[in-house]
Amino acid sequence: MFSLSSLSRSILTAPSRVALPSPARVFARFRNQLAPKRVKYDKRFKGRIPVPIGGSTKGTTLAFGEWGIRIKGNGARLTAKQLMTAEEVIKKKLKIIKGSKVFLRVFPDIPVCVKGNETRMGKGKGTFEFWATRVPTGRVLFEIGGVPIREELAREVLQRASDKLPTKMEFISRSSPPRLGNLLIHPPEPPKLDAAAIPAESMCSPSTTVSA
Repeated sequence: MFSLSSLSRSILTAPSRVALPSPARVFARFRNQLAPKRVKYDKRFKGRIPVPIGGSTKGTTLAFGEWGIRIKGNGARLTAKQLMTAEEVIKKKLKIIKGSKVFLRVFPDIPVCVKGNETRMGKGKGTFEFWATRVPTGRVLFEIGGVPIREELAREVLQRASDKLPTKMEFISRSSPPRLGNLLIHPPEPPKLDAAAIPAESMCSPSTTVSA
C-alpha cells in the first residue's frame, strides 16, 4: 500500500520528458576563421561563379573607404582562410596609423564538402571541409579608410594583400569608374557646342520694345 503523499512526491520528482527544441547547427571546425553563425542547410551544391551579364554595376565601387581592391581577372571561389590571410596582412601594415579601418565587402557563407582520395563512388556527399564564397569579376573585396592614408602606402598595403589571393586584382579609388565584367563604365561626356554653327541672332540678347 502507498499513501497519497508518497504518490504526489514520486510524480513531482519524476524527470520531465518534454522534448526541447534542438539548437541551431553550428560547425565546430575552423572556429577561429570567418564563418556564419547559423545556416539553413548543412551541405550545398558546388555551384558556379556568377557572370555579370545583366548590366548591374552594384558592388564594383567603393562604399566605405578611400582606397580598395577589386577583381580584375576571372572570378574565383575564395575561401575563408584566404580572406583572413589577406585581412591580417592589411591590418599588420596599417597598425601604425591610428584610426585606420579595414572593410571586408564579401563573406564566406557557402559550406564546401570534400570526400577523401581514392574513395568509391556513392555513399552520399562528403563531409564539411571549409567555408567559401563565389565572387565575380569586378567585385570589390577590401577597402581601407577611416583616416587620410597616402596613396603610396595604400598601394603597397593592398598590393601585398592581392598577392595572397588566387586571382588578378585592381587598385581603385573614389574616382575609379564602375566595372561591368571586363569593361569600365565611364560617365558620358557633355556635348560640345560649336560656336560657328550657332546663328548670330540667337547669340545676341533680344531687344526690348517700349510702346508709347
